[in-house]
Amino acid sequence: MSYKNFPMVSKVVFGRGSFNQLSEILAPKRLSMNAPFIYIIDDVFKNNQWLTSRIPLAYDDKILFISTEEEPKTSQVDAIVEDIILTTKELPSGIIGIGGGSVLDLAKAVSIMLTNEGEAKDYQGWDLVKHPAIYHVGIPTISGTGAEVSRTTVLIGPEKKLGINSDFTPFDQVILDSELTKDVPKNQWFYTGMDCYIHCIESLKGTYLNTFSETYGNMSLELCKEIFLDNNLTAEESEEKLMMASWHGGMSIAYSQVGVAHAMSYALAYVLGVKHGIGNCIVFDHLEEFYPEGVKLFKAMKEKHNIMLPQGICADLSDADFDKMTTIALNLVPLWENALGKNWKQIITPKKLKELYQKM
Repeated sequence: MSYKNFPMVSKVVFGRGSFNQLSEILAPKRLSMNAPFIYIIDDVFKNNQWLTSRIPLAYDDKILFISTEEEPKTSQVDAIVEDIILTTKELPSGIIGIGGGSVLDLAKAVSIMLTNEGEAKDYQGWDLVKHPAIYHVGIPTISGTGAEVSRTTVLIGPEKKLGINSDFTPFDQVILDSELTKDVPKNQWFYTGMDCYIHCIESLKGTYLNTFSETYGNMSLELCKEIFLDNNLTAEESEEKLMMASWHGGMSIAYSQVGVAHAMSYALAYVLGVKHGIGNCIVFDHLEEFYPEGVKLFKAMKEKHNIMLPQGICADLSDADFDKMTTIALNLVPLWENALGKNWKQIITPKKLKELYQKM
């Protein structure tokens, strides 16, 4: 039997205010005066002096503010890479992503595509990347996605929503500063936190489960319960614990896989542009058949925090739209196999999937 030999984030800093150490972390990594650091930052921070004033710009370093109104696309990655190649004298010293899962995924994808030929869509899948990415750093400003620790970067391409899953995807350095998450709007906090919770449920209830995934998944699940159900924490404690829940939830997937909710929400994102966190919530709300205990707990968390999910988002879709969604979802074979086993095709048919989508 051959076991997977996964890479992990090689360096991590944890602690409130650790963002202030960015300059000393990056300094030894600068290749030359002409090899800039490129900062890819969520544009929600564009006028946020508290954060931007602490970014250590020097020489030809530059900031690219990125809108996260839509999910990251392969075409967006290609455009950023082309812009960097055309406007820098040398290959950058590094890419630094500051934001939520979308921005972190963009940073990972750009760092890969700067050293690999072709277009980002050519690398959507498993282990297609040939050359190591350039040095890349992840600094999450919202917790839950696990993007800071995962070996994938999820992108919407011309044909599908799928990650660039490779040994070269994980960040070389992550800075976990929970203070950066203090101004996240409540709904967004919930949706992204539930991404983490759903990671745990899908991993822990999956057929791929092993002790590695189970250990991380259980730690993350207990933290999620403490944060979203017990509600006995200070704001600071909650921010720190959710940051670690996100980390452990992402680690749980490393040696396992996600399941039904992620497969179905990927298709929702592709056809309707529904963002990942809320998409997972909309789908998971209807998955009692597959995750009875997990969904029951999810509904309790939703009620406790007065979260109203959008209803009827699939009401006006055509048969062609439903067909497209079911095709995209069913093509994510490892996710279904993890969720339902080797004989998953006998359990989940296009007709059954369409009926589930019609409830949403």
